[in-house]
Amino acid sequence: MTSLDRDAIHARLGESVTSRLERLEAFAEIASTNSYLLGEEAPPPGLIRVALTDNQVAGRGRHGRVWRSPPGSGIALSIAYTFAPQPANLAALTLAIGLGVVDALGGIGIGGIQLKWPNDLIAGDGKLGGILTETRSHAAGSIMVVSGLGLNLELDQRTAAELASAGGREVVDLAAHVGRLPCRNELAATLIEGLYATFAAFEASGFAAYVDRWTEIDWLRGRSLTVETSTTTLRGTGAGVADDGALLVLTESGEVARITSGTIVAAGERESGT
Repeated sequence: MTSLDRDAIHARLGESVTSRLERLEAFAEIASTNSYLLGEEAPPPGLIRVALTDNQVAGRGRHGRVWRSPPGSGIALSIAYTFAPQPANLAALTLAIGLGVVDALGGIGIGGIQLKWPNDLIAGDGKLGGILTETRSHAAGSIMVVSGLGLNLELDQRTAAELASAGGREVVDLAAHVGRLPCRNELAATLIEGLYATFAAFEASGFAAYVDRWTEIDWLRGRSLTVETSTTTLRGTGAGVADDGALLVLTESGEVARITSGTIVAAGERESGT
């Protein structure tokens, strides 16, 4: 049985969100919250649907990877939102969502979280969570976006070691970062509010308004890294993000390269498996 209580979460949401909330569901077990919402009818423009669980058995990450989340160890939360019309530079929404998560956590006293382009949450150089954004187009130029968040809350030592071994980077949980976890229902409500606010702000202003904030918590900035794309391997130093969300890399030849897709491996880590 899930430790997440749908009614308790709903009661913690502010009116600005509940007025836009078409449906909120908490599952004792589900294959994937993203897959579930993608298979449902799109919410009307401006409204959201939310699915969440602490027992996701077939979670997904980027490039078809598996997101591993043993029962009770974390939270998987997805939000569906319909943009009408589709905003420009939709690819940068994942970066904005990451900032929304960081700021939501900061609002309840959880600081020190950084972002690794484009979708990883980092605490103390370990992977705390990840974001997966998927889309489904509709008639008349509208598009449904489903953004899913996987967040490690409390991993036992064996699980953490197994995840790190599989992924190549240290995996961390929120309990180790903060000492004492907040109430899970409060945490879920806080994340829902932060994610809804991000969707609304992105629809109004796009990504450009987020660039300065991203720079403050950019884990790759100043780090040596390797970029693997479908056509090449590039080595250099993280140099921030552009106004459209592209990763900027100062290459070994002194040029600044723009990266819009690829696998990013910083010095000292192997390619992540989630």
